[in-house]
Amino acid sequence: MKHYKLLINNEWVSADSGEKFSTYCPATGEELATFENAGISDVDKACLAARAAFENGSWSELENNERAKIMLRAADIIENRWDEFCKAEALDVGKPISEVTSADMPFSIYALRYFANLAREIKGEYIHIPQEPYFHDYLVYEPYGVVGILSPYNYPLHLLTRSLAPALAAGNTVVCKASSLTPLTTAMLGEVVLEAGFPPGVVNILSGPGSTAGEALASHREVDIVALTGSERIGRRLLELSAQSERMKKNILELGGKGPVIVEPDCNYNATLEKIAEGLLSNSGQVCCAQTRLLLHESIYDSFLSDLVTEVSKWKPGDILDPNTKLGAVINKEQLDKFDATIQDAVQSGAQVLCGGERFTGGFADKGAFYKPTILVNVQTDMKCYREEIFGPVLVVVRYSQIDEAIRLANDSKFGLGAGIFTENYRTIHYASKKLNAGTVFVNTPNMARMNAPFGGNKNSGLGREYGIIGLHEYLRTKNTFWNMAFGYPEEQNTIYY
Repeated sequence: MKHYKLLINNEWVSADSGEKFSTYCPATGEELATFENAGISDVDKACLAARAAFENGSWSELENNERAKIMLRAADIIENRWDEFCKAEALDVGKPISEVTSADMPFSIYALRYFANLAREIKGEYIHIPQEPYFHDYLVYEPYGVVGILSPYNYPLHLLTRSLAPALAAGNTVVCKASSLTPLTTAMLGEVVLEAGFPPGVVNILSGPGSTAGEALASHREVDIVALTGSERIGRRLLELSAQSERMKKNILELGGKGPVIVEPDCNYNATLEKIAEGLLSNSGQVCCAQTRLLLHESIYDSFLSDLVTEVSKWKPGDILDPNTKLGAVINKEQLDKFDATIQDAVQSGAQVLCGGERFTGGFADKGAFYKPTILVNVQTDMKCYREEIFGPVLVVVRYSQIDEAIRLANDSKFGLGAGIFTENYRTIHYASKKLNAGTVFVNTPNMARMNAPFGGNKNSGLGREYGIIGLHEYLRTKNTFWNMAFGYPEEQNTIYY
């Protein structure tokens, strides 16, 4: 069994405490690897290494094209280790390898390539005002400094690289901490960092719990930006730490969601059934923008639900390394117990379980954390199951009669990450897209993302955006310089410029 140390300043080092921990596959229960348990002193060393690397200019002052070459080399190395990374990611998260090969890994590699090439396009602006000919006014984009990245357990490598790649492309140095539940591919990324030739201290990789290493990183005096994909609760905690720290930090937060999806009676019926199931059950529902609140028109309510039960029943767990398996495990039995308790609470409050509502058991399933796709009806909008993120394969259903009612129900949430609608009416599409309060609106498609399009949430779903040019600029600060070229010339001293 392999043991992974901490990568600090391009050296593999042990944690000062000497403590270690293991990770296990959620689908099989097998132990996968052991890791160093980083503490506060280890975080301090990593942050100081990142600061020194930023200040010495080995990365921040490296010509953009040279930065791009190293990032592209890293992408190539990962791609050359495709099978190894895919298997590790599937086992670490407990998800079907078909999901890893179709989404997780392609996005992880593409993030490095996309932002590497975008790094070549970073340039400033000249602001010319004809009425002020003696003023030279120019804007430049600069890296912030040190970025601390806290990545989640549902897409460990993909959601790390989507922050890591733009941070590096912009010229920042980075300290990464993966979820302690899924640190495997992040640790493997450290091997890629060394092979690709990143200068010492540019990318540092830690493993350990969020309550100690994560908080120490988010509050460290040398960190300028904190990038998190995680829960609303953790996002609020990071904002507190930023306010309390010696150096206030920019926070880029992609937090929770409770994605509504409106289904109109004129939808493409069969295709919509398939996509609703996909939007709910991909990654076993462990997706922040998963479509988990179904707002269903009353005219098709009964028939659609009957057919949807049939559709979700096709999603069954199996060997996660089998390309034909569609449904994987949830991250652990503790998380399973949490959302099962939410379901039972809903039932006690009057909701009805249309299907699911219990674990998969028997045979291989007894070793993992598998849960049956669950649909809850007779749901009231004040129930916890309707308002709070469950982060599992659980769909709550509410009927509506008019589109404005559906939009009101969709927006009646503290979250605003993603919202969806299925309809063939172009007017309805434009109307709903304008009215829905979400960072992304999905029309006739389940939740998705594109590397060249910004993604992020409104309301309690976060701050800032990842992906695309906008995502790159989250990691760049602006500096404007005013130069009075007429300074010292007597004939210009009485001129007033506004």
